Amino acid sequence: HVQLVESGGGLVQAGGSLRLSCAASGRTFSSYAMGGFRQAPGKEREFVAAISWGGKSTSYADYVKGRFTISRVNAKNTVYMQMNSLQPEDTAVSYCAAVSLATMAPVPPHSWGQGTQVTVSS
Repeated sequence: HVQLVESGGGLVQAGGSLRLSCAASGRTFSSYAMGGFRQAPGKEREFVAAISWGGKSTSYADYVKGRFTISRVNAKNTVYMQMNSLQPEDTAVSYCAAVSLATMAPVPPHSWGQGTQVTVSS
């Protein structure tokens, strides 16, 4: 079971950038594909991006493709999400999770962490 702590959120103006980090505990981190998710106010949590266990394969939701980049450093047990060209509609609490690349859904057992708030002003 992997435990995750998200950080790096903040307040930026439209067009700005942020880099989120997801730090994992547990020796099996490098065995998992990892995914990023977000939940905007009043909306359901949605998939953003995923990266394979070795970092060779990535997948993005259409609404972030070309703006966000997911990466990982297994030696640091950390996944990163570089977010560029942020827009007000990107305002959300961001989360990470170990995922299945077949479904892009969290691998059980899973519980969401506190997440990190991303706020983009217009």
